[in-house]
Amino acid sequence: MKKVTLIPQALSYAKEIHRLSQAPEVKNALGLPTQSVEDTENFIINTLMEESEGRTISRLILNEEDKLIGITTLMFIDQSNKQCHIGSWIGVDYWGQGYNLASKIELLKIAFEYLHLEVVFAGARTVNLRSQKAQEKLPFISLNIEKQFPEEHLLLEKRQKQPCILNAVFRDDFLNYLYPTQKERKI
Repeated sequence: MKKVTLIPQALSYAKEIHRLSQAPEVKNALGLPTQSVEDTENFIINTLMEESEGRTISRLILNEEDKLIGITTLMFIDQSNKQCHIGSWIGVDYWGQGYNLASKIELLKIAFEYLHLEVVFAGARTVNLRSQKAQEKLPFISLNIEKQFPEEHLLLEKRQKQPCILNAVFRDDFLNYLYPTQKERKI
């Protein structure tokens, strides 16, 4: 499996975040407008503010060579309901190399071992087939849970302003994947 390091958002990465996120394949999948580096800096500042308020945990994904390859984020953190949503994107040059799974594992460790959440929702626009396929490859994900969580599904579609699918990672499923035997489980 690929190795990644997750680090906090930082303005020093703004130019590279901008470059990677403006590739048409990424920009269109995320529904981003054409942005300037200054827009990206403002995005980073807003993300850091949300993180200081406990609503978001966003991390830059660095590969084995410490190159920025994308961003992964826990958002809409709801401690009272022990849930949040996860969102990620990886630069086109790094697609298909196993970084999605590696980065999800590292961020989900934060969600379940540090924040002690019970469920992390993973949504995708129905038109974003690449994101859906990437989620389907995660060995610990529960697919098509829209009927189980209709309110969450509706909120997602309102935020995205278009039809979406809803998947989720449940704490026990993830921890059983990560630690197949009880002896390994330290939580």
